[in-house]
Amino acid sequence: MSDLLERTVKDANTMNNVKKKGSSVERVLQIVEVLAKSAKPMGVIDLAETLDIPVPSMYRLLNQLQPLQFVQLDLHGKVTCGKRTHDLALDLWKNSPFKAERLAILQQLSAKIGESVGIAVLQDLEVVYIDRVISDWPVQIQLPTGTNIPIWACASGKLLLTQLADNKCERIVEKLSLQALTTHTQTDKKQLMTSIAEVRKTQIGTDNEEFIPGMVACAVPIPNGEQPAFATVFTHSPTVRKSLDELLSYVPVMQEAANELSVILNQEYNE
Repeated sequence: MSDLLERTVKDANTMNNVKKKGSSVERVLQIVEVLAKSAKPMGVIDLAETLDIPVPSMYRLLNQLQPLQFVQLDLHGKVTCGKRTHDLALDLWKNSPFKAERLAILQQLSAKIGESVGIAVLQDLEVVYIDRVISDWPVQIQLPTGTNIPIWACASGKLLLTQLADNKCERIVEKLSLQALTTHTQTDKKQLMTSIAEVRKTQIGTDNEEFIPGMVACAVPIPNGEQPAFATVFTHSPTVRKSLDELLSYVPVMQEAANELSVILNQEYNE
């Protein structure tokens, strides 16, 4: 009888340990989830109160997550999602069950424009192509999915900068080290801010041979409900086929595609 009781106590202790471990895992996932949904970095105490986690426990969990790059601290000690969390989000996007629908819309758009098109998002100080449909032309500009482009030198980058608050956008541009990638790259910060201000009005990003010589591009935002856009629809072309003005004439069909993609994105995040 005593052996049975001893085994029962051991089993109960084991279950409690499993429960505690499961609780820790759940808390970690909740931290990442709350940070991913937050429009701005969160203070440790605010994060602890939001999740009803004791502050010392929150510090312990964050200290475990930070070296793994799931979270990071900004200059003010506030918490945001880390590089690994961003990479995870991009991987989920790339392997989403809705990818076929996104590509179908992009394929139709590419056929209308006659040029390569795609979807781009902001990652740190670069723009990343996450979906792309290549045109049928024998002469192509090789920018495959996963390509990283400096935000100051591309249409989508300047457009996504306009989705940030004015003061935040200015702080980022002020800290950028603007390198000339072509003779047309904007390396003067005042000139770049003037361009961004114009893009903020029109919500159309442009690249006039600023990233690659002989290539022009434009981009429109994918609507995100009441929130700022986090992705764009872009197209680019060699100047031997289309000028920037010719590309811009396709903005209305690009905006139609962006609206269709917005519906799919809402399905992805709500289902």
